[in-house]
Amino acid sequence: MNVLVTGGYGFIGSFVAERFYKEGYEVVIIDNLSAGDKRNVNFKHKSYLLSIEDRRCEEVFRSTRFDVVVHLAAHADVAASMDNPRLDAESNLLGLVNMLNLSHKYGVRKFIFASSAAVYGQSDRLPVAETEACEPVSPYGLNKMIGETYCRKWQEMYGLETLCFRFSNVYGPHQGRAGAGGVVSAFIKAALASQDLVVYGDGEQTRDFIYVEDVADAVYRASYSGLTGVYNLSTGKDSSVNELIGELRSIHGTLVVKYMDVRPGDFERSALDNRNIKKDLDWSPKYSLQEGLRKTYEWHAAVSASAKEAKAPARFGSPGLRAAFKAVVPYAENLLAFALTAWLMLSVRDSWIDILDLRIVYILLLGMLYGTRQSLIAVALATLLFIYEQLGNGRELVSLLYDSDFLFHLTVYLFVGLVVGYSVERKNMILESMGEQLEALKEKHAFLTDVYHETRKVKDELQQRVLGSGDSFGKIYSVTKSLESLEPEQIFTSTVTVLESLMKAKGVSIYTVDRSGNYLRLAAHSYPDDLVIPKSVRVESEPFARQALHDRKLFVNMELEPGVPLMAAPVISGGKPVAVVAIHEMEFEHFTLYHQNLFSVLVGLVSSALSRALSFVEATENKRYIEGTAILKPEVFAEIVAAKHEAKAKHGIEYVLLSAGPADDARQELSREISRLLRETDYIGIGERGELMVLLSNSGMEEAASVLERLGRNGISLRVAEEDGPYV
Repeated sequence: MNVLVTGGYGFIGSFVAERFYKEGYEVVIIDNLSAGDKRNVNFKHKSYLLSIEDRRCEEVFRSTRFDVVVHLAAHADVAASMDNPRLDAESNLLGLVNMLNLSHKYGVRKFIFASSAAVYGQSDRLPVAETEACEPVSPYGLNKMIGETYCRKWQEMYGLETLCFRFSNVYGPHQGRAGAGGVVSAFIKAALASQDLVVYGDGEQTRDFIYVEDVADAVYRASYSGLTGVYNLSTGKDSSVNELIGELRSIHGTLVVKYMDVRPGDFERSALDNRNIKKDLDWSPKYSLQEGLRKTYEWHAAVSASAKEAKAPARFGSPGLRAAFKAVVPYAENLLAFALTAWLMLSVRDSWIDILDLRIVYILLLGMLYGTRQSLIAVALATLLFIYEQLGNGRELVSLLYDSDFLFHLTVYLFVGLVVGYSVERKNMILESMGEQLEALKEKHAFLTDVYHETRKVKDELQQRVLGSGDSFGKIYSVTKSLESLEPEQIFTSTVTVLESLMKAKGVSIYTVDRSGNYLRLAAHSYPDDLVIPKSVRVESEPFARQALHDRKLFVNMELEPGVPLMAAPVISGGKPVAVVAIHEMEFEHFTLYHQNLFSVLVGLVSSALSRALSFVEATENKRYIEGTAILKPEVFAEIVAAKHEAKAKHGIEYVLLSAGPADDARQELSREISRLLRETDYIGIGERGELMVLLSNSGMEEAASVLERLGRNGISLRVAEEDGPYV
């Protein structure tokens, strides 16, 4: 079983994930760590550091087929939702819709959504029932209410089972480690730090405090229930902040409380009615406020102590100074390049300087290095340098405005600066965009690689389980290969071996149906010495035989009646039952629906093999029997005796060989009289020494004596044959 917990590294999510893990689920967590901490989860699981609205979440659903999705990831700060409602909506609505859509697309059985008491707003009737009108007073509560509507619509439109839990004030370990914390974690942290406990109001305001392990228990139990819709998840009673402080004082000791003015929007009282969830889920909270508070305090105290021990000296450094220095460098280099250009133009007199306009080189250089901003600054400085040179030559400033040579130089400088700066900036933008795309592709490749390795790891583990398990397909194939025989007796023996191996059964029997259809005759068996299995069963007197033959259905002894097989199923050949396979003893832990289905599959394989063998026997009847008689030819009779000998060696199935003397013509006539007095499971054939022989199946010496007596009364004299050669 696979479960996805979104926000699984958070306060509530970590406890929910751990509960599913302890129950044997394969746990997968999606969390962007905005309010979670990986230290909260220390058991084996698969982790994906993603936002719930990220499109890559589909790869997670595609690689792992989830039975249950528990959606706990959310932007859970009410005050922050007032300041930034857009961020709250993106996380709490877009992320939810993405999870709902993927759950429907990939066949999730159950979707559990974490809603909140914030959907009710301020209510005068306490405790608040689910039927109370929802009047949220914050974007957070509004988005949770809309989220419940999405869940309901997904169930109506797509058949996805959705369940919404309206949590009251949840508290416990892990709260406040990352992201916002509740009043309980805030008070405990302040107490451990020897700080004042700040209370807004007189402390008589109440809340419905529920311990986080009670929440995790309800979520797990609801995951395999048929519950859908909306339920409050709470203790059903409210406790005041002053009562909370009193319980904390009994644990910690002296506390200093500082009362402040009431904050706008705070509720005076809050409690949720939990009668519906208690009745429908058969659940109730186990932890009292005192018990839960003590466990939470002990966790915070342990974390605080370890944090003090591991505290490292603060690092010195000024990232802001480095950033400012990096921003100033282009301007400084621009001024340095300008100073060098001005010095060359004004001080150095050489023919190459007179021919080459270094101002254009300066503009080109700055534009190529830094783009438009620095190239335009270079244009301005180059223009000022040109004006300075012209004024030094006795020109008037006003006259320059009418000088075409001056305007030409200015135009060239501006054109070069703009073209080079724009080209370089465009190139930089393209490179930056390509770099971002490359990083995105690298990140996606790394993510898909992780998904692949995780999936490959799971598949390898499953493959090893399949190959190593006693009832794996490979094991079934190798064992049932023994059913590939065209001799019915060999199939009976192999069937006993197959069922013993795969069903872990201690007692197996196979009955054939007689010609009348009223009796079952024991053909093969395997059982402990203390188990007695009848060798003949009247169909109408045994319910398992009636159900197998008349109804052609699997019989299961659900009442565990003594003397009755635990399971029995018909073997069908040619459209009619020809035998019944029964299991009499097996370990109780194997008496499951899984093993019932496995038994049906195996009997189906036996039916196919036996049908093929009987068809072969019928088609080759003239080659099996001496013409005009019921006597098996020597080679056929030898195969049947060998199969009986193998069954005796493996399972202790007895048989007796009787000899009627040389197989002359008179003896062949005698065989007709003998066959009339034998059972369908017995055989007449020619032995290796040319004797006419009778094989009594599932018979010991006592049964053989009875048969000899019955034959003697009909004037037929036989003796027990001594086996040698191939019969030994």
